[in-house]
Amino acid sequence: MSDNPASLKYVETHEWVKSEDSAELTVGITDYAQDLLGDLVFAELPEVGQRFSAKEEVMLLESVKAASDIYMPVNGVISAVNTELEDSPELINEDSFGEGWLFKLEADNSADIDGLLSAQQYEDSLDE
Repeated sequence: MSDNPASLKYVETHEWVKSEDSAELTVGITDYAQDLLGDLVFAELPEVGQRFSAKEEVMLLESVKAASDIYMPVNGVISAVNTELEDSPELINEDSFGEGWLFKLEADNSADIDGLLSAQQYEDSLDE
C-alpha cells in the first residue's frame, strides 16, 4: 500500500487535495495512481482562470501505456498550474505528493473539502 499523507484529502478518482494557509487548494495524483499509469510523457494542463465543477474533467495525463483524465475535486477556479510538468511530466512519477503537483484552485466553498476522503478512507477504497 502506498504511503498517503494523513494531512491531505483524497478523491476516489485518485486525486489528492492539500489545503494551503490561504483559500487555495493544491491538487495532484496519488502515488498509487502514478504507479498505475507508469512513465508519464505528457501533461495537458488546464488554463489559469478556468472554472470547473466538482467531478468535471480538468486535464489529461498521458503515459507510455495509457491516458487518464484528472478530475476537479471541488467546485472552483484554477489559480495556478505546475508549468514544470510541460517539460518534465516525469516529476509526477518521481514526487507525486510534492514537486509533481498538478494545479492549484480557489474553491467556491472551502468547506467542500470536508466531504472528501481521509487517507484511511482512500486506502480502504483501493481495497474494494
